Amino acid sequence: MNYYLFFLTALIPLIVGAIYYHPKVAGTAWMKSNNFTNADLEGGKMWLIFGLAYLGSLFISTALMPMTIHQMGYLSTMMEVEGFGVAGSEVMEEVNNFRRNYGEVGRDFGHGAFHGVLYTGFLVIPVLGINALFERRSFKYVAVHAGYWLIVLCLMGGVISQFLILPKS
Repeated sequence: MNYYLFFLTALIPLIVGAIYYHPKVAGTAWMKSNNFTNADLEGGKMWLIFGLAYLGSLFISTALMPMTIHQMGYLSTMMEVEGFGVAGSEVMEEVNNFRRNYGEVGRDFGHGAFHGVLYTGFLVIPVLGINALFERRSFKYVAVHAGYWLIVLCLMGGVISQFLILPKS
């Protein structure tokens, strides 16, 4: 399994964020929706902010694997069956047949990006929206962040779906 892909895809939120939150893209709208000034954003421990952001992005990257690669659900179920991992066992024959017949279904960039859209709509926007309601934030605040996460999750999901190599059984 090419685990390094998780570390690479965890860079996507940082790269997209540098572009997306630039004042000439959505940065000005983001600052206005938060009532921030340039002075508010100066200082701080940027190494800590970026380090924790990268760590959070790494968690998101690993969480996207079973969400975008449907074969993981089947394999995680089969791991519970006696004989899993034993060469030549009945369960491993079934796993190998499944992988031969369906191992590449939905394993492309577009499929992963589609899941990025789904997770933005069914997870990110509701979480942002609920927080925004209680924090008395504007619709613009939610829209700016939802746009960012839509781009990020589409790219991350697409890359993971297209390029992650599952271990051979």
